[in-house]
Amino acid sequence: MNPAQLHLLLNHIPVLGTAFSIVLLLVGIFKPSEELKRVCLWAFVVLALFALPVFFTGQPAEQVIEGLPGVSEQFIAPHEDFAKLALFGIEILGLLCLSGWLAFRRSKGLPSWLIATVFLLALVVGGMMVWTGHLGGMIRHTEIRSGFQPQDEERKPEIPKDTSQVKPDAD
Repeated sequence: MNPAQLHLLLNHIPVLGTAFSIVLLLVGIFKPSEELKRVCLWAFVVLALFALPVFFTGQPAEQVIEGLPGVSEQFIAPHEDFAKLALFGIEILGLLCLSGWLAFRRSKGLPSWLIATVFLLALVVGGMMVWTGHLGGMIRHTEIRSGFQPQDEERKPEIPKDTSQVKPDAD
């Protein structure tokens, strides 16, 4: 497995994990379930830890793909720059959740201000993770780039409209 494969494998964890944890936190809030809220705090801590190898495999991944056709610094640089902000955001979220859990681990319930703060920060971080993923996708997926035009009709293979003209393959 090369660094680009490792980066692609790992980068889905913080993006999808943040979204999943936000949904679980909402369930914990509306159910209400103190256990689920505490699990969500730990989930955000774990996601903050997973974000570190995702970020640190980015530079080696860039070295693998930078010479490939269609890959340019024009698409890599914004992804790399925003990934730094997203990493900072998820690490702050993870530290908040860890410190909140430690501060209130012996109490019956978590304070509503902590849960509200975690929820709002998680929404911001979740958006940052999605945007970072979008910018990363633009590096190799031309179909999501602004101004993308599908192939011209004359470049597409001709498909017969009348299936009676299609000859079956001989076995």
